[in-house]
Amino acid sequence: MTIALLTDIHANREALEACLAHAAEHATDQYAFLGDFVGYGADPQWVLDTLIEHVGRGAIALLGNHDAAALGTLSGRLNPGAQVCIDWTREQLSPAHLEFLSRLPLTAEDGPCLFVHANGWDPGNFEYVLGPPEAGRSMRVARSRITFCGHMHEPMLYHMGLAQRVEAFQPVPGSPIPLSAARHWLVLPGSVGQPRDGNPAACYATFDELSAMLTYWRVPYDHQRAAAKVVEAGLPAYLARVLMTGGTL
Repeated sequence: MTIALLTDIHANREALEACLAHAAEHATDQYAFLGDFVGYGADPQWVLDTLIEHVGRGAIALLGNHDAAALGTLSGRLNPGAQVCIDWTREQLSPAHLEFLSRLPLTAEDGPCLFVHANGWDPGNFEYVLGPPEAGRSMRVARSRITFCGHMHEPMLYHMGLAQRVEAFQPVPGSPIPLSAARHWLVLPGSVGQPRDGNPAACYATFDELSAMLTYWRVPYDHQRAAAKVVEAGLPAYLARVLMTGGTL
């Protein structure tokens, strides 16, 4: 079975549409959505309606920190621009959308795989996997051999062997990577809706469970239209620039 790993969609309809179409072309059997479905972008209703349909067909979906913020359950506040977006987002969502978000778990497990938005050691605090130290911490506490993790908006792969040494690997899009059973792995697919590595193309990954092959993908989409909709909605203009350039906040 091939599973598509999509995270940090951030209300970006154009990016999600492009990634779902790409995944369908690559014989995807299952979908895992790793959180942060709202915030930053201009289409939270469409994105959540799409996720509700996929979850109804058996997809995995997890709670991200922006989703928790939309529910009012996040401890503390987001940065000012993100908070403006969340305040706007709450006004767009229906009771059914909020009910859907309120039922999302922080983690899910399936065979050798752990799915989580932020990290494996304390999923509810939404701390970031910034590098090998945090990646190692996450892998060491996970019961599963492979952790699929969102929250970071840049694609990255970490692995750890018996010596507990953590190494980072920068994946090449479209090049399959065998995930050896002798190692632990932490997979960051990157962001569907707001990449921040200087490339505006959407990020996601696929994992073939039978062959244990992981493939990262970059999918071009109409980021100009997505950026224009951010401005039209009255959201902070710098967020449109991020979509146009794939730049950092």
